[in-house]
Amino acid sequence: MTGRQLTVLVVLLASRFVMAADFSILNVTLPRVGVDLGFTAGNLQWITTMFALCAAGCTLVFGRVGDYLGRRRIFVAGMVVLAVASLIGGITTSPALLLVARTLQGLATAAITPAAMALLTTAFTEPAMQKGDYP
Repeated sequence: MTGRQLTVLVVLLASRFVMAADFSILNVTLPRVGVDLGFTAGNLQWITTMFALCAAGCTLVFGRVGDYLGRRRIFVAGMVVLAVASLIGGITTSPALLLVARTLQGLATAAITPAAMALLTTAFTEPAMQKGDYP
Protein backbone atom coordinates (compact mmCIF):
# COMPACT_ATOMS: atom_id res chain seq x y z
CA MET A 1 0.00 0.00 0.00
CA THR A 2 1.41 3.36 -0.97
CA GLY A 3 1.53 6.38 1.33
CA ARG A 4 -1.22 8.06 -0.67
CA GLN A 5 -3.45 5.01 -0.38
CA LEU A 6 -2.87 4.82 3.35
CA THR A 7 -3.75 8.51 3.72
CA VAL A 8 -6.92 8.07 1.66
CA LEU A 9 -7.92 5.05 3.71
CA VAL A 10 -7.36 6.80 7.06
CA VAL A 11 -9.27 9.93 5.99
CA LEU A 12 -12.20 7.93 4.63
CA LEU A 13 -12.37 5.71 7.71
CA ALA A 14 -12.24 8.76 9.96
CA SER A 15 -15.08 10.38 8.01
CA ARG A 16 -17.24 7.26 8.38
CA PHE A 17 -16.48 7.21 12.10
CA VAL A 18 -17.51 10.87 12.49
CA MET A 19 -20.79 10.29 10.66
CA ALA A 20 -21.58 7.13 12.64
CA ALA A 21 -20.66 8.78 15.95
CA ASP A 22 -22.84 11.79 15.17
CA PHE A 23 -25.86 9.60 14.48
CA SER A 24 -25.24 7.36 17.52
CA ILE A 25 -24.65 10.20 19.95
CA LEU A 26 -27.88 11.92 18.97
CA ASN A 27 -29.91 8.74 19.34
CA VAL A 28 -28.56 8.19 22.85
CA THR A 29 -29.16 11.79 23.93
CA LEU A 30 -32.45 12.29 22.07
CA PRO A 31 -34.71 12.21 25.16
CA ARG A 32 -32.58 14.76 26.99
CA VAL A 33 -32.30 17.01 23.94
CA GLY A 34 -36.06 16.91 23.53
CA VAL A 35 -36.63 17.97 27.14
CA ASP A 36 -33.98 20.70 27.06
CA LEU A 37 -35.25 22.25 23.83
CA GLY A 38 -38.95 21.84 24.55
CA PHE A 39 -39.90 19.26 21.92
CA THR A 40 -43.19 17.52 22.53
CA ALA A 41 -43.17 13.72 22.58
CA GLY A 42 -44.91 13.68 19.19
CA ASN A 43 -42.40 16.02 17.57
CA LEU A 44 -39.24 14.47 19.00
CA GLN A 45 -38.97 11.98 16.13
CA TRP A 46 -38.47 14.85 13.67
CA ILE A 47 -34.93 15.35 14.97
CA THR A 48 -33.95 11.98 13.54
CA THR A 49 -36.36 12.03 10.62
CA MET A 50 -35.01 15.28 9.15
CA PHE A 51 -31.53 13.77 9.04
CA ALA A 52 -32.69 10.45 7.60
CA LEU A 53 -34.91 11.97 4.91
CA CYS A 54 -32.17 14.22 3.60
CA ALA A 55 -29.43 11.59 3.84
CA ALA A 56 -31.45 8.88 2.09
CA GLY A 57 -33.23 11.10 -0.37
CA CYS A 58 -30.25 13.03 -1.69
CA THR A 59 -27.46 10.44 -1.80
CA LEU A 60 -27.94 9.60 -5.48
CA VAL A 61 -28.23 13.26 -6.41
CA PHE A 62 -24.96 14.13 -4.69
CA GLY A 63 -23.30 11.09 -6.26
CA ARG A 64 -24.12 12.53 -9.66
CA VAL A 65 -23.06 16.03 -8.59
CA GLY A 66 -19.73 14.52 -7.53
CA ASP A 67 -19.31 13.07 -11.01
CA TYR A 68 -19.59 16.57 -12.48
CA LEU A 69 -17.88 18.75 -9.88
CA GLY A 70 -15.28 16.31 -8.57
CA ARG A 71 -15.55 13.71 -5.85
CA ARG A 72 -12.80 15.15 -3.68
CA ARG A 73 -14.36 18.61 -3.83
CA ILE A 74 -17.80 17.24 -2.84
CA PHE A 75 -16.25 15.13 -0.07
CA VAL A 76 -14.39 18.10 1.45
CA ALA A 77 -17.41 20.41 1.12
CA GLY A 78 -19.60 17.77 2.76
CA MET A 79 -17.20 17.39 5.68
CA VAL A 80 -17.11 21.17 6.18
CA VAL A 81 -20.92 21.40 6.11
CA LEU A 82 -21.16 18.44 8.51
CA ALA A 83 -18.77 20.09 10.95
CA VAL A 84 -20.54 23.46 10.83
CA ALA A 85 -24.00 21.88 11.12
CA SER A 86 -22.83 19.75 14.06
CA LEU A 87 -21.52 22.85 15.80
CA ILE A 88 -24.81 24.67 15.20
CA GLY A 89 -26.77 21.67 16.45
CA GLY A 90 -24.60 21.42 19.55
CA ILE A 91 -25.00 25.04 20.63
CA THR A 92 -28.59 25.71 19.58
CA THR A 93 -31.29 26.57 22.06
CA SER A 94 -34.11 26.54 19.52
CA PRO A 95 -36.02 23.49 18.23
CA ALA A 96 -36.29 25.04 14.75
CA LEU A 97 -32.56 25.68 14.52
CA LEU A 98 -31.84 22.12 15.63
CA LEU A 99 -34.05 20.81 12.82
CA VAL A 100 -32.20 23.04 10.34
CA ALA A 101 -28.88 21.71 11.64
CA ARG A 102 -30.07 18.11 11.34
CA THR A 103 -31.23 18.81 7.78
CA LEU A 104 -27.81 20.19 6.90
CA GLN A 105 -26.16 17.17 8.53
CA GLY A 106 -28.33 14.86 6.42
CA LEU A 107 -27.42 16.74 3.25
CA ALA A 108 -23.73 16.62 4.19
CA THR A 109 -23.96 12.88 4.79
CA ALA A 110 -25.67 12.49 1.42
CA ALA A 111 -22.74 14.30 -0.20
CA ILE A 112 -19.99 12.49 1.73
CA THR A 113 -21.20 8.91 1.32
CA PRO A 114 -21.04 8.50 -2.48
CA ALA A 115 -17.96 10.69 -2.76
CA ALA A 116 -16.14 8.58 -0.16
CA MET A 117 -17.08 5.35 -1.90
CA ALA A 118 -15.92 6.71 -5.26
CA LEU A 119 -12.64 7.94 -3.79
CA LEU A 120 -12.10 4.56 -2.16
CA THR A 121 -12.70 2.60 -5.36
CA THR A 122 -10.46 4.86 -7.41
CA ALA A 123 -7.63 4.85 -4.86
CA PHE A 124 -7.51 1.06 -4.66
CA THR A 125 -7.60 -0.44 -8.13
CA GLU A 126 -6.31 -3.76 -9.36
CA PRO A 127 -2.85 -3.40 -10.96
CA ALA A 128 -3.84 -5.85 -13.71
CA MET A 129 -6.84 -3.73 -14.60
CA GLN A 130 -4.68 -0.63 -14.88
CA LYS A 131 -2.37 -2.36 -17.34
CA GLY A 132 -5.23 -3.85 -19.32
CA ASP A 133 -4.20 -7.44 -18.46
CA TYR A 134 -7.67 -8.61 -17.52
CA PRO A 135 -9.99 -10.90 -19.39
